[in-house]
Amino acid sequence: MRFNNVVFEAAYGTAAQLPVSDLPEIVFSGRSNVGKSSLINKLFNRKALAKVSSTPGKTATVNFYRAGDVRIVDLPGYGYAKVSGSEQKRWADLMDGYFAGNRRICLVVQLIDMRHPPTRLDNQMLEFLCSCGYNFIIALTKCDKLNQTQTRQRLQALENELDLLPQMPVCIPVSAVKGEGIIQLQEQISFFVENGGM
Repeated sequence: MRFNNVVFEAAYGTAAQLPVSDLPEIVFSGRSNVGKSSLINKLFNRKALAKVSSTPGKTATVNFYRAGDVRIVDLPGYGYAKVSGSEQKRWADLMDGYFAGNRRICLVVQLIDMRHPPTRLDNQMLEFLCSCGYNFIIALTKCDKLNQTQTRQRLQALENELDLLPQMPVCIPVSAVKGEGIIQLQEQISFFVENGGM
């Protein structure tokens, strides 16, 4: 898969607008302000491919990008409490509509802030991915904020924090600032694309 040849295609704010899935899709999911846009930009070596904001909940649409014969899908961040109830429902309906749409999902990259244990909503998302049989890996964002000892401690703690899952998923510490883990993440994505999501 070529990571230097990607373009923005479209953004959709309701499930009814979502297009038919005609290409393999790599999906990025995570709570608000976990660093999805920054990671996508770093992964594809583009400074402003995905719009970055310091305001949580800024990505309120499903954003589609085209990378050759693959689509990259940036889902709205979940869990930001300061939006209205109607907006939260729209986001939930959008997420439900996306996953219920018989899509060609190769891999879900689930983002979790490495500095903290997975939130309740993170765990719900992981359980959902397992129950539906999706391939997924975990990108542990903001690893540059931890020293080596803290990183080791968090990785050890995650084994207990994720024991609700049938098996321990691949977890990659990543930094959109320093580039740590980016090559490993690219390799994982390429593997699932080349093997048809197996």
